[in-house]
Amino acid sequence: MVKQERALRTREALIKSAATVFDRDGFSVASLTAISSLAGVSNGALHFHFASKAGLADSVEEAAAERLDRIVTAHEGAVGNALQLLVNTSHDLARRLTEDVVLRVGFELSRDQVREGGGRLYRQWHQWVEGALKRADCEGVLNEVTPEEVAASVVAATTGFEVLRTQDPEWLSHRTITRFWQLLLPRLAAASVLGDLVAAGSRSR
Repeated sequence: MVKQERALRTREALIKSAATVFDRDGFSVASLTAISSLAGVSNGALHFHFASKAGLADSVEEAAAERLDRIVTAHEGAVGNALQLLVNTSHDLARRLTEDVVLRVGFELSRDQVREGGGRLYRQWHQWVEGALKRADCEGVLNEVTPEEVAASVVAATTGFEVLRTQDPEWLSHRTITRFWQLLLPRLAAASVLGDLVAAGSRSR
């Protein structure tokens, strides 16, 4: 049991170190020696857990997917309708992308066209956003727009902010996400609920 716990801690340390080095140097340039050194383990220990840099990148993306899943389920049942749920979750995602290097690099790896199987996190986020909007439609809080059309716009904008953040952190700020929803909610929301929606995220978060 002790050995298993130690192995798990080592694996988690390597995943975080890999994300940090990928974030700093880029996946192509990042070296396994730099990753193992940052994690405080030998190259042999790294290769015990991961056969290659590509395998390590896959594990970073998988860990990021688990983080994204926790983000999108954290607010379930905490707000009155699915539109506010979507707003709150988008704010939480933006904040976590700023703070959590594993989540952030997972998205970066997910858009890397060189690696096979890319796009996992974007598909995961898109599916959740579309599902939330379909729930909003069933609740009667959408204003004559289709969930599919809105989901494409929301995903394009929110993931675009994540890409632009590399040039200016303000793109993922609370203010930027709030302004985005201030512009979009009047187009999306039924008049009966628009006044109750909080573009800055509701306090129930």
